[in-house]
Amino acid sequence: MTIRPASDRSLHVVFGDRISAEAYAAVARLTHALTGAREVLNLHPAYTSVLIDFDPRRYTHERIEALVHACLEAPAPPHLEPRQVEIPVEFGGDSGPDLYDVARHTGLSPEGVIERFTGAVYEVYFVGFSTCFPYLGGLPEELATPRLSAPRKHVPEGSVAIGGPQAGVYPLASPGGWRLIGRTRLRLFDPAAVPPPLLRMGDHVRFVPEARR
Repeated sequence: MTIRPASDRSLHVVFGDRISAEAYAAVARLTHALTGAREVLNLHPAYTSVLIDFDPRRYTHERIEALVHACLEAPAPPHLEPRQVEIPVEFGGDSGPDLYDVARHTGLSPEGVIERFTGAVYEVYFVGFSTCFPYLGGLPEELATPRLSAPRKHVPEGSVAIGGPQAGVYPLASPGGWRLIGRTRLRLFDPAAVPPPLLRMGDHVRFVPEARR
């Protein structure tokens, strides 16, 4: 673990330089422990790190670093069973225009890509990028596919995608460079819902294929 100032009002805590279950467990533990702490203004968890924002008029980097160490040295909280969320997906066609490119890159058939993709259980490592975009760990290694060389200007809401070793779902229409293999009608962000995001850190996700309309 390394801890260093990121600005005059933020501290960056890094748990290694590789995406791993161990790094994610440390990120999740620290994030949950710091949530609601009076010294913290905002938290930005990522795959292997947590960025902590604080008010420099009230606290120093040393104070926040001491808080981090206290959180990590405290007994781990009781394990809570993660929420299980199923996301129905229409694969290929207009819903997944990059499915055949992923198949060619991996040496699998399109059906093989779908079978492996839907056979995995994913964990929401963190939510970010755009409103409620879930970054998912658990993509089978053989499905890892480079992002597009040039991002699309418009990715439809609900697009299910692969970006390198990661999987994700676009909660809103936006630009993006991930490989689109399908689309869900399930809303990942609903301003009228409480809370608005469907997915949150720690959830377990399964993708379920549905027939094309």
